[in-house]
Amino acid sequence: MTNPVALVLASRSPRRRQMLEEAGFVVRVMLPDLDDGVLRPGRVTPAQWVMALAYLKARCVCDQLIEADVSSASPTVILAADTVCVVDEEILGQPRDEEHARLMLRAMRNRDHQTITGACLFHRDGRRWRHRHLVDSATVRIGEITDAELADYLRSEEWRGKAGGYNLSERIAEGWPIECLGDPATVMGLPMRMLTPILRPGV
Repeated sequence: MTNPVALVLASRSPRRRQMLEEAGFVVRVMLPDLDDGVLRPGRVTPAQWVMALAYLKARCVCDQLIEADVSSASPTVILAADTVCVVDEEILGQPRDEEHARLMLRAMRNRDHQTITGACLFHRDGRRWRHRHLVDSATVRIGEITDAELADYLRSEEWRGKAGGYNLSERIAEGWPIECLGDPATVMGLPMRMLTPILRPGV
């Protein structure tokens, strides 16, 4: 893949855009016409599930660009991703509501859980589009959080739109006892250690 001059992020996540921009990429956001909240994983592994969702999001935006007949004169890369937490083999995505977030976070207290992010890259090769998948995982341990601390957090509604109901860097900044084994960016929504050398060859 050549060094892109246009990076299209198929995501409404401000954290993903922030991570890319902090890494020096110029990002254009296009929202995929996909409600993944109505989809269910079925008989697949968590890694297969996040890669499938990432593919569907990237494919939607790719179709939008094709329909708009965007010029193929300059290379374009479409990036989409999806993140889940896994506790006791159960896939935990974004909480539906406050009670759902409470149950998720209680299940993760004082133990390890796995966070898995899948990414899909579509890139233009002449007039054809090709794609590739990436998947990365990290182990996260959330220590003791009292019910009062949890209740304060839930009232803040900062759990909304976040896999497992939390954002790693925000919770560390707030003093939560959290340890991460792996790429912290993977926990926050993009496997940057894997992505950066692909998006910027030679780094």
